[in-house]
Formats: sequence, C-alpha cells, structure tokens
Amino acid sequence: MLAGATSTRNSRERQTVCLIVPPSLFLLDERVFMSLGILKVAAVLEREGYAVEMLDLSGVENYEEVAALHASSSKARFFGLTATTPQLPASTKILRVLRAQSPRARIILGGPHITLVNAAYKGEKRRGIEGRATLAYQKLAELYDILVAGDGEEAIFSALSENPPKLVDADDPHSPLFLNNARLTELPFPARRLVDVDSYRYEIEGLRALSLIAQLGCPFECGFCGGRESPMLRRIRMRTTENIVLEMKQMFRDYGVRGFMLYDDELNVNPKMVELMREICSLQDQLGVEFRLRGFIKSQLFTDEQAEAMRKAGFRWILTGFESGSPRILQNINKKAAREENTRCVEIARRHGLKIKALMSIGHPGESPETIRDTRDWLLEVKPDDFDVTIITTYPGTPYYDHAVQDPGKRNLWVYTYKKNGDRLFSQEVDYTEVADYYKGDPNGGYQSFVYTDYVSAEDLVKLRNQTESDVRQKLKIPFNPSRTPQRYEHSMGQQTILPSNILRVSFNKSIATAD
Repeated sequence: MLAGATSTRNSRERQTVCLIVPPSLFLLDERVFMSLGILKVAAVLEREGYAVEMLDLSGVENYEEVAALHASSSKARFFGLTATTPQLPASTKILRVLRAQSPRARIILGGPHITLVNAAYKGEKRRGIEGRATLAYQKLAELYDILVAGDGEEAIFSALSENPPKLVDADDPHSPLFLNNARLTELPFPARRLVDVDSYRYEIEGLRALSLIAQLGCPFECGFCGGRESPMLRRIRMRTTENIVLEMKQMFRDYGVRGFMLYDDELNVNPKMVELMREICSLQDQLGVEFRLRGFIKSQLFTDEQAEAMRKAGFRWILTGFESGSPRILQNINKKAAREENTRCVEIARRHGLKIKALMSIGHPGESPETIRDTRDWLLEVKPDDFDVTIITTYPGTPYYDHAVQDPGKRNLWVYTYKKNGDRLFSQEVDYTEVADYYKGDPNGGYQSFVYTDYVSAEDLVKLRNQTESDVRQKLKIPFNPSRTPQRYEHSMGQQTILPSNILRVSFNKSIATAD
C-alpha cells in the first residue's frame, strides 16, 4: 500500500462515527426488523477504515438517558441518525441530548424522512412556491448540521468531509452519489454484527428469520405512497441474482437463520425474479437445508409461473397492497390494478399453496361508508389468510401531501383533489418533528385519524376501520395477534461498553436499559 494511502486510512481510523437508530415508540414490538439502511452505511464506513459505533435504541424505553450516557464518553466527532417520519420526534429528542453532551460534534440526519421532505421541497421550488414542504425542510436544516437525502452509502463521505454542504443530495439521478445497479451490487452487506442480532424476534412458519433488501425502488405512482417524486424511491435498482443469494448464504452461516423476509417494495417488478427463485432453490440444495421466505408482490404482475417458483424456493407467505375493494378508490389512488386483478392474484396464490396477507387502507380521496363497505365485502369474498386495515397518513413526499393546497379558511387544513372526478381528501397539518400520534399500531382502540373526506369524518374513519377489522376477522376466523404491529412491519419502514469490534450493546427490559 502506498504511504499516502496508509496515512489517509490511519487518519480515518482516528475518526469515529456513531450511527444511531432511534426507537419506534409507536410500535408494539420494536425488535422485529433491524434497520438495514444505516447498517449498510456502517459497512461502507468500516470498509474505508472509519471506526464505527452503533447505538441501536430500538425497544429502549429510556433512550434519552442511554443516548446521553453514551455521548458523554463517546470518541465520536460525528453522529449520524436515520429516521422514518414516525421516528422523527424521538430523533429530535436524541438530537437535543447530543447537543448538550457533545456540543462540538457534527450531527447528521439521513433516512426516509429527510429524503421525502427534500423531494417535496424541490417540487415546490420547481413550482416557484414556498409551502409546507419548504417550511419542513427549513426546520430540519435549523436542527441538524448536515442533511443527507437519498442513497446514503456514498453520500456519508460528503457529510463527513471538512467543508460539507448543508444538504448532501444523493436523490438526484445525475449525481455521482446516486447508486446504479453495478454500484449497488458492489456495496458490502449490512453490518448486522454491529447490533444485537439475537434480540430481534421474527419467525416465518416457525423458523427464525431475518430481513434483507434485494432491490430498491418502485415505479408505480400510488397517491398515498411516500417518495413518488423521489428518484431514489421511484427508480428500480437491482443487485445481481448471485449477489442476493450470496447474502442469504452469509446470513445462514453467520446467524443460522433459515427464514428470510425480503423487504423489497415489489419482488415481481424484477424481470429475473423466477431466476432468483431458482438460485435460492439451488442454494438450499447446496446447504442441505430448507428455507422459508416471505415478501411483497404486485398483484397485477403476479403470474402462475412466479407463484410456482416462489413456492419451490420456500415462500409460504406473500403480502400485497390491494388497498381497497372499491373500484372508485382504486381509481382515485392511481393503483393501476382493478378489483378483478386483485381477486385473480389471490386465486393464483391459493392454487400454488401460498398464503396471502391483504394490506388494505382507508381514508383516501372520495372515501365513504360505502367504499369502506366495498373493502369489507371484497375481503369476505376472497378470504385472505390475513389482512391489515390501516388509516392513511399524508406523509411528505406523497402526492396527497405534495399536491395539496391550504384551505383558505383554516390555516392548519390542507386539501388534495383528485382531478379526474373532484374527490377530495382533507388533512390536518402535523409537525412531524414533534408529533407521532397519527401513527398508532395498536388496533384495539389506538388509531387516530388526521384525515377525512367529504363523506366521512376523521372520527368515523376510526370507527369504520375498527368495525371492518372486527367484522372480517370474526367471519373469516382470523385471530388478531396482539404481539405484532402490521402498520409498520408489513405495510409497503448499543450502550456504553465498547467491545473490540466496536459493538455497542444494550441489555434492556420493560423499564430500563443497562450496560452489558
């Protein structure tokens, strides 16, 4: 190695980066799926010689105390937080703790929320307006030293540079930081060893399971879905079949898991999906084991060939965002799947021995008691093996948020109109840095709606959601498992003692986190 390269690597080793996963206080069980995006960033940093501390606060009730305790003794000059929109209030509290304990540290925010806000903000700039996305972006810019939008794996180095920009925008296809298929494949696998893998609890058909992401992006334009104007979340980027199978092999060897949750938006947008299934079969033959898998598919793209290949590969469950049983709502949300296509999808799954979970949502433009009844009736007709019914939230980066206009008579009310028929959706303004009450995962009376339509109030949306859930589960004899949280996990998301491998672990119970 050249002397200059050695000097650079040594200087990086003296730079410690602490990456933080905030808690998800809105969940019934936070230790189900680990946050893979930030673990990919950790793996890239380690490959380049940085020392990485991982503070995983998932499931830690006294997370502010733990963050303060770690920051008070950490060697880190840089703290990087990831946050979904519902995690942002907890991230804001952690930020304040870090400011108090490490006032000279650089604090970086990356992850889905800033990516969505930045996409909405850029949309407002293109339209020459300063709306709520601009205000949301400006608030984040005031709170955090550096913002990273889009693919963080290579953007992190810009954020760590001597004179970084306020925004590192890796959500631009013209940027060298925007990943393509080849660079995505070349990235190291998530550094799962930096978190307490054994504390994450998930099973598929009785087998312990971990999650992985085989591809990025979804090209469809559903009105309620986040990131429809974010290239990172819209453009499909795919790893090679060989690379995906190699990660599964490594997960089996490192952790002994035979269950795999493929957390891609839609597996069957991959034209090589059947090839991938065949290679997963070959891996099982090579290892002499059987896998069990679970993942998401797009209903109108689903075929008998795909279903047969998935079953042979070990799939026993698939999940599909059907969203509604009402033709009117399917049109209004730009789902591009008719009710009949959704029914056909269930029939294909059943022919090939695949259980199917129907992911449904209410609160869309034009929603009414009648359209919600259509959803209930469709569920009773097709008889899925499991289902969710959730109330939508108008996240930044969704068309419902980005293209809404402020009600002239009510400052905190925004109105989205579906132009083809005039159906409207009303949403209350939410300060996402402080509030997560809109996101309740407990169907036993825990839901709260911040949206309503011309035909159904926010209060009645909650009542109708609960009635639909209860009625369908009772008639189809589908039990509700209170230990799971469908809204977060399946709707298409360390402490003090530094061990030799830079692992920060937290031992926690229901009330307190303590050092190992």
